[in-house]
Amino acid sequence: MKPPPFIIPESPKAASQVQRDLASKVVLDGDTSSVKNFAALDASHKRDEAMVAAAVLWNKVEERVASVGLAETNPDEVFPYIPGFLSFREAPVYLAALAELPEPPKLLLVDGQGIAHPRALGIAAHLGVHLDVPSIGVAKSLLYGKQEGVLADKKGSAVPLMAKGKQIGWVYRSRDNVKPLYISPGHKVSMDGALEFVRNLPGKTKLPDPLREAHNWAGKGRREGLRGWLELSSQGNLFT
Repeated sequence: MKPPPFIIPESPKAASQVQRDLASKVVLDGDTSSVKNFAALDASHKRDEAMVAAAVLWNKVEERVASVGLAETNPDEVFPYIPGFLSFREAPVYLAALAELPEPPKLLLVDGQGIAHPRALGIAAHLGVHLDVPSIGVAKSLLYGKQEGVLADKKGSAVPLMAKGKQIGWVYRSRDNVKPLYISPGHKVSMDGALEFVRNLPGKTKLPDPLREAHNWAGKGRREGLRGWLELSSQGNLFT
Protein backbone atom coordinates (compact mmCIF):
# COMPACT_ATOMS: atom_id res chain seq x y z
CA MET A 1 0.00 0.00 0.00
CA LYS A 2 1.31 3.43 -0.95
CA PRO A 3 2.11 5.63 2.09
CA PRO A 4 0.17 8.86 2.58
CA PRO A 5 1.73 12.16 1.48
CA PHE A 6 4.43 13.35 3.86
CA ILE A 7 3.15 16.31 5.89
CA ILE A 8 5.27 19.49 5.94
CA PRO A 9 3.74 21.74 8.64
CA GLU A 10 3.57 25.49 8.28
CA SER A 11 4.89 26.39 11.74
CA PRO A 12 6.70 24.90 14.76
CA LYS A 13 3.37 24.78 16.61
CA ALA A 14 1.80 22.76 13.81
CA ALA A 15 4.90 20.56 13.63
CA SER A 16 4.66 19.83 17.33
CA GLN A 17 1.05 18.71 16.91
CA VAL A 18 1.95 16.48 13.95
CA GLN A 19 4.66 14.84 16.05
CA ARG A 20 2.28 14.19 18.93
CA ASP A 21 -0.35 12.77 16.59
CA LEU A 22 2.15 10.42 14.93
CA ALA A 23 3.75 9.48 18.25
CA SER A 24 0.37 8.16 19.39
CA LYS A 25 0.56 5.64 16.52
CA VAL A 26 3.98 4.25 17.47
CA VAL A 27 3.93 0.53 18.30
CA LEU A 28 6.68 -0.66 20.65
CA ASP A 29 6.35 -4.34 19.89
CA GLY A 30 7.37 -6.61 17.07
CA ASP A 31 9.58 -9.51 16.04
CA THR A 32 12.55 -8.67 13.80
CA SER A 33 14.13 -12.14 13.87
CA SER A 34 12.95 -12.95 10.33
CA VAL A 35 14.31 -9.74 8.77
CA LYS A 36 16.68 -10.68 5.93
CA ASN A 37 17.17 -7.25 4.37
CA PHE A 38 16.86 -3.77 5.79
CA ALA A 39 17.81 -0.22 4.88
CA ALA A 40 20.41 1.80 6.77
CA LEU A 41 19.88 5.56 6.37
CA ASP A 42 22.24 8.50 6.78
CA ALA A 43 22.63 11.95 5.24
CA SER A 44 25.49 14.32 4.48
CA HIS A 45 25.05 18.06 4.43
CA LYS A 46 27.19 21.17 4.59
CA ARG A 47 26.02 24.74 4.87
CA ASP A 48 24.80 26.20 1.58
CA GLU A 49 24.92 22.75 -0.07
CA ALA A 50 22.27 20.21 -0.96
CA MET A 51 21.68 17.42 1.52
CA VAL A 52 22.43 13.97 0.13
CA ALA A 53 20.77 10.97 1.76
CA ALA A 54 21.85 7.37 1.32
CA ALA A 55 19.63 4.32 1.71
CA VAL A 56 21.83 1.24 1.89
CA LEU A 57 19.99 -2.03 1.39
CA TRP A 58 21.82 -4.47 3.66
CA ASN A 59 21.73 -8.24 3.22
CA LYS A 60 21.66 -9.43 6.83
CA VAL A 61 22.38 -13.07 5.98
CA GLU A 62 25.47 -12.36 3.87
CA GLU A 63 26.43 -9.22 5.85
CA ARG A 64 26.98 -7.05 2.80
CA VAL A 65 25.58 -4.11 0.85
CA ALA A 66 23.05 -5.31 -1.70
CA SER A 67 22.10 -1.96 -3.23
CA VAL A 68 22.34 1.79 -2.65
CA GLY A 69 19.82 4.55 -3.27
CA LEU A 70 20.81 8.22 -3.20
CA ALA A 71 18.77 11.39 -3.33
CA GLU A 72 19.41 15.06 -2.70
CA THR A 73 17.51 18.17 -1.74
CA ASN A 74 18.04 21.64 -0.31
CA PRO A 75 16.65 21.16 3.21
CA ASP A 76 16.11 24.92 3.66
CA GLU A 77 13.48 24.73 0.92
CA VAL A 78 11.67 21.99 2.84
CA PHE A 79 11.59 23.12 6.47
CA PRO A 80 13.75 25.52 8.54
CA TYR A 81 16.40 24.24 10.93
CA ILE A 82 14.72 23.97 14.34
CA PRO A 83 16.12 21.55 16.96
CA GLY A 84 13.61 18.82 17.75
CA PHE A 85 11.96 19.09 14.32
CA LEU A 86 14.77 17.80 12.11
CA SER A 87 12.72 14.94 10.71
CA PHE A 88 10.63 17.42 8.71
CA ARG A 89 13.84 18.54 6.95
CA GLU A 90 15.39 15.12 6.52
CA ALA A 91 12.54 12.65 6.01
CA PRO A 92 11.61 13.78 2.47
CA VAL A 93 15.12 13.13 1.11
CA TYR A 94 15.30 9.81 2.98
CA LEU A 95 12.01 8.79 1.39
CA ALA A 96 13.39 9.73 -2.03
CA ALA A 97 16.53 7.64 -1.41
CA LEU A 98 14.43 4.67 -0.31
CA ALA A 99 12.43 4.96 -3.53
CA GLU A 100 15.66 4.34 -5.48
CA LEU A 101 16.13 0.86 -3.97
CA PRO A 102 15.12 -2.15 -6.08
CA GLU A 103 12.92 -3.56 -3.31
CA PRO A 104 11.27 -2.22 -0.16
CA PRO A 105 13.26 -2.94 3.02
CA LYS A 106 11.73 -4.90 5.88
CA LEU A 107 13.17 -2.56 8.50
CA LEU A 108 14.79 0.88 8.71
CA LEU A 109 17.99 1.51 10.70
CA VAL A 110 18.34 5.28 10.93
CA ASP A 111 21.19 7.53 12.04
CA GLY A 112 19.10 9.46 14.55
CA GLN A 113 16.56 9.06 17.29
CA GLY A 114 13.58 6.75 17.59
CA ILE A 115 11.31 7.56 20.54
CA ALA A 116 14.23 9.13 22.50
CA HIS A 117 12.85 12.55 21.64
CA PRO A 118 10.99 15.26 23.61
CA ARG A 119 7.76 14.37 21.81
CA ALA A 120 8.64 10.70 21.28
CA LEU A 121 9.02 11.08 17.52
CA GLY A 122 12.58 11.26 16.26
CA ILE A 123 13.44 10.63 12.61
CA ALA A 124 13.41 6.82 12.96
CA ALA A 125 9.98 6.83 14.60
CA HIS A 126 8.67 9.39 12.10
CA LEU A 127 9.76 7.33 9.09
CA GLY A 128 8.61 4.07 10.67
CA VAL A 129 5.09 5.33 11.33
CA HIS A 130 4.84 7.08 7.96
CA LEU A 131 5.85 3.94 6.03
CA ASP A 132 4.36 1.53 8.59
CA VAL A 133 7.57 -0.53 8.79
CA PRO A 134 9.75 -1.50 11.77
CA SER A 135 12.40 1.09 12.53
CA ILE A 136 15.25 1.66 14.96
CA GLY A 137 17.18 4.83 15.74
CA VAL A 138 20.93 4.74 16.38
CA ALA A 139 22.27 8.16 17.34
CA LYS A 140 25.84 9.26 17.98
CA SER A 141 24.81 11.90 20.51
CA LEU A 142 22.23 12.31 23.25
CA LEU A 143 19.17 14.40 22.41
CA TYR A 144 16.81 13.63 25.28
CA GLY A 145 16.73 11.56 28.44
CA LYS A 146 19.18 10.55 31.13
CA GLN A 147 21.42 7.53 31.46
CA GLU A 148 20.46 5.21 34.31
CA GLY A 149 23.40 3.48 35.95
CA VAL A 150 27.05 3.13 35.07
CA LEU A 151 27.90 1.97 31.56
CA ALA A 152 30.76 -0.53 31.53
CA ASP A 153 33.67 0.04 29.16
CA LYS A 154 33.27 -3.38 27.54
CA LYS A 155 31.83 -3.80 24.04
CA GLY A 156 28.14 -4.74 24.12
CA SER A 157 27.40 -3.08 27.46
CA ALA A 158 24.11 -1.21 27.75
CA VAL A 159 22.11 0.69 30.36
CA PRO A 160 18.62 2.20 30.07
CA LEU A 161 18.00 5.70 28.79
CA MET A 162 15.19 7.18 30.86
CA ALA A 163 12.82 10.16 30.72
CA LYS A 164 9.94 10.99 33.06
CA GLY A 165 10.20 7.61 34.77
CA LYS A 166 9.99 5.60 31.53
CA GLN A 167 12.63 3.89 29.44
CA ILE A 168 12.99 5.52 26.04
CA GLY A 169 16.08 3.73 24.79
CA TRP A 170 19.55 2.44 25.56
CA VAL A 171 23.00 3.86 26.08
CA TYR A 172 25.12 1.30 24.26
CA ARG A 173 28.86 0.69 24.05
CA SER A 174 29.55 -0.65 20.56
CA ARG A 175 33.33 -0.96 21.03
CA ASP A 176 35.59 -1.25 24.06
CA ASN A 177 36.36 2.13 25.62
CA VAL A 178 34.61 4.30 22.99
CA LYS A 179 31.87 6.88 23.48
CA PRO A 180 28.43 5.24 23.48
CA LEU A 181 25.68 5.16 20.91
CA TYR A 182 22.05 5.89 21.77
CA ILE A 183 19.62 3.23 20.57
CA SER A 184 15.87 3.67 20.66
CA PRO A 185 12.99 1.82 19.02
CA GLY A 186 11.17 3.75 16.32
CA HIS A 187 8.13 1.68 15.37
CA LYS A 188 7.03 -1.97 15.47
CA VAL A 189 10.13 -2.94 17.48
CA SER A 190 10.29 -3.63 21.20
CA MET A 191 12.74 -1.94 23.55
CA ASP A 192 14.76 -5.13 24.03
CA GLY A 193 14.39 -6.02 20.35
CA ALA A 194 15.96 -2.74 19.24
CA LEU A 195 19.03 -3.37 21.39
CA GLU A 196 19.44 -6.97 20.31
CA PHE A 197 19.05 -6.13 16.63
CA VAL A 198 21.89 -3.61 16.80
CA ARG A 199 24.02 -5.86 19.00
CA ASN A 200 23.88 -8.60 16.37
CA LEU A 201 25.12 -6.39 13.54
CA PRO A 202 28.76 -6.56 12.44
CA GLY A 203 30.88 -3.54 13.23
CA LYS A 204 34.49 -2.72 12.45
CA THR A 205 34.16 0.78 13.92
CA LYS A 206 31.92 2.54 16.45
CA LEU A 207 28.98 2.48 14.04
CA PRO A 208 27.41 -0.82 12.93
CA ASP A 209 28.65 -1.66 9.43
CA PRO A 210 25.33 -0.93 7.66
CA LEU A 211 25.21 2.60 9.09
CA ARG A 212 28.90 3.12 8.39
CA GLU A 213 28.23 2.20 4.76
CA ALA A 214 25.28 4.61 4.62
CA HIS A 215 27.47 7.35 6.10
CA ASN A 216 30.20 6.71 3.54
CA TRP A 217 27.81 6.62 0.59
CA ALA A 218 26.07 9.83 1.65
CA GLY A 219 29.44 11.55 1.91
CA LYS A 220 30.53 10.19 -1.46
CA GLY A 221 27.30 11.37 -3.06
CA ARG A 222 27.70 14.88 -1.63
CA ARG A 223 31.37 15.19 -2.61
CA GLU A 224 31.09 13.70 -6.09
CA GLY A 225 27.53 14.71 -6.89
CA LEU A 226 24.76 12.38 -7.95
CA ARG A 227 25.89 12.51 -11.58
CA GLY A 228 29.25 10.97 -10.65
CA TRP A 229 27.54 8.34 -8.55
CA LEU A 230 25.16 7.42 -11.36
CA GLU A 231 28.09 7.02 -13.76
CA LEU A 232 29.77 4.68 -11.29
CA SER A 233 26.51 2.76 -10.87
CA SER A 234 26.07 2.33 -14.62
CA GLN A 235 29.57 0.83 -14.87
CA GLY A 236 28.59 -1.87 -12.39
CA ASN A 237 31.41 -1.14 -9.85
CA LEU A 238 29.38 0.16 -6.96
CA PHE A 239 30.46 -2.50 -4.50
CA THR A 240 33.93 -3.44 -5.74
